[in-house]
Amino acid sequence: MSALEIHQFEAFDDNYGYLIHDAEANVTASIDTPDTPKILAALEHTGWALTHILCTHHHFDHTGGNEELKAKFGCEVIGPRAEAAKIPALTRSLGEGDILEFGTRKARIFDVPGHTLGHIAYWFEEDKAAFVGDALFALGCGRVFEGTPPQMWASLQKLAALPPATNVYCAHEYTLGNAKFAVTVEPENDELMARAKEIELLRARGERTVPSTIEMELATNPFLRAGEPSLQRALGMEGAVLADIFTEVRKRKDNF
Repeated sequence: MSALEIHQFEAFDDNYGYLIHDAEANVTASIDTPDTPKILAALEHTGWALTHILCTHHHFDHTGGNEELKAKFGCEVIGPRAEAAKIPALTRSLGEGDILEFGTRKARIFDVPGHTLGHIAYWFEEDKAAFVGDALFALGCGRVFEGTPPQMWASLQKLAALPPATNVYCAHEYTLGNAKFAVTVEPENDELMARAKEIELLRARGERTVPSTIEMELATNPFLRAGEPSLQRALGMEGAVLADIFTEVRKRKDNF
């Protein structure tokens, strides 16, 4: 069985777009539709024909190209069941525990509400790839717009439980800003400090910091580390409820 091919490209000011392709079945999906001209350029570059759109949540920079691309390619538009009324051109909805068959590949669906109430993530276990939209970022997580911080914490725990080698494909290049915040929360985390320096160098050269891995995020991302004694000490919240610790980190980031 051939591996899932992933083509990553920049979109808008700081979004990432992804095309995924199963050559054996000759199917291609766009993960969200952040920037229609960039998606069309990526399709031309790869020579792939769009057969699916896999939406993570309803925000415009994730669904704005659905109608145009569906009209052009006749592709299937798949998205979160809990936001079915908000996803343009939706043809099929999925939710927690569902399995998406994409050619010869399979993706497990996770409900990860918080950023929006119906946000979902797609995990291709055999390909060690998770497409997480705006739920989890490299060294960060999405703002809690529609849900609650405890709800977001529970969602992030689902992603944190994925195998450490899982590649995390998030929807934005926010890593440098996230790193600047993260080091204020846990300044004695040597692995975080080293990663922050590496990120500065990468961005200075115009290079991407995405994808990350679950292993890397568990070691350095303060939004996943509420249970770590070092972060609890840094916040003065030893022994506190983990969701409360996450809430404090999210509050600090919102005001950073």
